[in-house]
Amino acid sequence: MTSSGSPQGDLLNTHLPYRGDVAAATSGTSQIAGSGDGKLWLPIWSGEVIHAYDEYNTFESLVTSKTIASGRSMQFPITGTVDIQAAWNAGEELVGGTDAKSTTFNVSLDARPIAAFFETDNIDLMITQWEYRAELARQAGLALANARDKQIWSFLCRAGATNQLGATTDPRPQMGLDTVIYGGTVEANADHLGAMWGTATVKERTDAALELLASLEKFLVHLQENNIDAGQVYCAVSPQAFMDIRALGVARVDTDLNDGGNQLMFNGSAVGGFGTGLGGPLTQGMAKIRDTLTYMGVTIVKSNHIMTTDISDSSSADIGEARYGLNFALAKVGAAMWTPECIASLKLQGVKVDTVDDIRRNTQFTVASTMNGTGVLRPECCALFSGYEPTDATPTRTDVAAAGTGLDLAGAGAEYTAV
Repeated sequence: MTSSGSPQGDLLNTHLPYRGDVAAATSGTSQIAGSGDGKLWLPIWSGEVIHAYDEYNTFESLVTSKTIASGRSMQFPITGTVDIQAAWNAGEELVGGTDAKSTTFNVSLDARPIAAFFETDNIDLMITQWEYRAELARQAGLALANARDKQIWSFLCRAGATNQLGATTDPRPQMGLDTVIYGGTVEANADHLGAMWGTATVKERTDAALELLASLEKFLVHLQENNIDAGQVYCAVSPQAFMDIRALGVARVDTDLNDGGNQLMFNGSAVGGFGTGLGGPLTQGMAKIRDTLTYMGVTIVKSNHIMTTDISDSSSADIGEARYGLNFALAKVGAAMWTPECIASLKLQGVKVDTVDDIRRNTQFTVASTMNGTGVLRPECCALFSGYEPTDATPTRTDVAAAGTGLDLAGAGAEYTAV
């Protein structure tokens, strides 16, 4: 193992003084090859922070994620389509093409990193007591993962409320994305999904869960009709909505037990004429945040970061730059469905951990930070389940994106542009 950023050479097993000499390990003396002293608690703890970040982060692995070693941006190509001549006659010249053009999307890093930090006056505990060190690592990794998940959720909402570029700019065929959104009078219970925007009856939550499953079917049809690879499709909901989906068919009142009770949709059994094979037996709690369900090939994940409040005001946008601050209270996006190609997540060299002795305060100050960027790539690969207006017979992405009725994408800044 080589110490990151250190010119002193390899760290051998004989160079790990914390195994037998805590004083040398925490003395602050630099690691010198061949000697037995050196301050090694930081690389140990930083590895645990990275592990915790990967464990608690939900969305980053479900979108197009890239890590760059240097620079501030990455370009993603976008090309037109190949023309076809169904009957190529002799002497007929094939020239150009109606979509013979290409361009790129540019995704840049944010101006400033996300940072999780703490201060302690007894650094010996960081290396001598696993319980103490592990909790600090868990909290640091969790704080970074939570902030990043909220940023990616914000851009999933952006992608689901974004239309294609104009015909003169976008070389791809037009797909009529404005109507690829689910809500309004057809999914009239969308604002009751998981009771995220106030109280909702069991029936309203159940109806909302069923409408979401029907919307997933529509989204799969949309992907097929536009020749979009649907190999990996995800849907994110709140923990309450997740449990409502899993409990579809569970008896709630005595009349539900008439004629032997209801057929459970997600009971994990494929036996019998009504067996679906979905989910798992109700002896399983599925209480972990990373537990998933699968419906028609769509992986349903749960997250505590399906935001419901208005953070379009820069003073309340605590998840990064102003472009992440949208009006989730008006848009009422209860779920998003997508394939990984819809947005890009950019990271500069992963998670970075730094520490410094503060002699004035007689403490050790430690910071874990990560430099990220996010951008919309293919809005046709994402759709929203929104309860913004349950009486609207023709909901559109334009409505959900607008100020006063939805996310206010313009107020947060234009993001979907080609260069």
